[in-house]
Parts: sequence; C-alpha cells; structure tokens
Amino acid sequence: MMVKPKKHLGQHFLKDASISEKIAASIIPTSDCTSLLEIGPGTGALTKFLLELPHWQLAVCEIDRESVAWLKVHYPGLSKSIIEKDFLTLTPGKEIASPITIVGNFPYNISTQIVFHILEHRTQVPQMVGMFQREVARRIASAPGTKEYGILSVLTQAYYRVEYLFTVDEDAFIPPPKVKSGVIRMIRYRESLSGVDEEAFFKLVKLAFNQRRKTLRNSIKSILDPEAGSENTLLSKRPEQLSVDDFMELLKLTKTRNEG
Repeated sequence: MMVKPKKHLGQHFLKDASISEKIAASIIPTSDCTSLLEIGPGTGALTKFLLELPHWQLAVCEIDRESVAWLKVHYPGLSKSIIEKDFLTLTPGKEIASPITIVGNFPYNISTQIVFHILEHRTQVPQMVGMFQREVARRIASAPGTKEYGILSVLTQAYYRVEYLFTVDEDAFIPPPKVKSGVIRMIRYRESLSGVDEEAFFKLVKLAFNQRRKTLRNSIKSILDPEAGSENTLLSKRPEQLSVDDFMELLKLTKTRNEG
C-alpha cells in the first residue's frame, strides 16, 4: 500500500531516518507530562521513533484517510490513539489528556496557525518540538533587533522559551520542498502575563508590527493614551527593537490597557 503526498494537505513525507530520530531525541522528558501528540504523522517516519521513547503515551492527529489506513496496518498498537481530526479544531485536554507535549513535521500551509493554536491552549501544552519552513522557524525563535523578529516571535516568546535546534535540507523529504526546513523546541516558562490585559497585549503587538518601518509613536498613535508619557524612549524605537518586557511596558502607555 502506497500513500502519495497530497499537495492540498501540504504533505512532505520525511525519508531521512536520522532526522526523525534527531527530532524524537529533542523532546525533553518531564515528570508531569506523559501525553505526546504527533501532528501529521503521514507514513510514520517520525512515529516509529516516538513509539520507542519511554514513559510517553503517544497519540497522533491525522486527517489524511490514506495515511490513517497505512498507520493502522503498520502500527496496529496505535489504532485506538489515532485522532482523525484537524489539529486546529482540537481542544487539548479534551480529546487527549493534558499536559501534552506536541511534536511533528508540520504541514507548511498551517504551521503558523498551529503555533497560534498552541498559544491559545498554552496552559495544556508545556512543550513543543516541531519542524517548520526554515523562515517560519527563524521567525518564531528570533531575538529583538533581527529582521525576522515580528508578531510571531513576540507572542510566542511571551510564554515559551524558543530554541532553534537544526536545519533540514530539501532532499530529506518526498517530495522535496522548495525551501529548507528548521526544527525548533518551545518550553513554556509561564502560562499568563501577570497584571497584563493579554488581549490588549496581542492587539498592541500586531498593530506595532503592521507598520514596522515606523517608530512606535507613529505606528500605535491610534491607541496611545494622550495623558501617557509621550516622551517615553520606547516610543522613539521601531517594534523589532523591543523585547517582550518592553511591549508589556509599552502597553501601559495605551488606551487599550483598560479595555477588555
């Protein structure tokens, strides 16, 4: 039985076993987390090594019926742990016991949405190890002052410590993508921003980077509090120069800080 990668699902199957083994080895064992969820296992290249990890209870999330059928034949012990749903519709902690470590060779076409879904359910997800298009992986992991630093960087790093682990060449996949891939690890260090209106924080970050070439005094002027310190040095900077903590400080200068 052959499973053909489907373009509309963004499938690029891993064929390099050493890469799969390396991803599995990048998962950090924790005393309070035994649930492991693989997103988009395809033909099980990574699944094989995840099943070998001790102390983890593996479930997989797959919407491709051909892949599901293949997995049931080749990994019969996993049959009852296959979730045939789109991960973006899952509620971690409901369909699978939490806390959950998420892992996968993520479909490029929904990889950014996967990160935002994890952020939305961050209280259930203490760790993520995933492969993305390299450009996206760099954006998530980049530090202030770099050209890749943006909305995804700030919002992810507000809750997770992100480490760029390694780059994967195009020829490690079937079919080979047109770009290189990057594997990152996210470890949660806090579940909430203490004393901060998080919805307002998200809005501020997005507004700031929507006009990233402007200084913050100009890019967020629509939400600046007229009574706030207009001479604050943060306002003379551009968004990519600000750390997560700087954005939390900047929020104090806006009208949205008191809005739901």
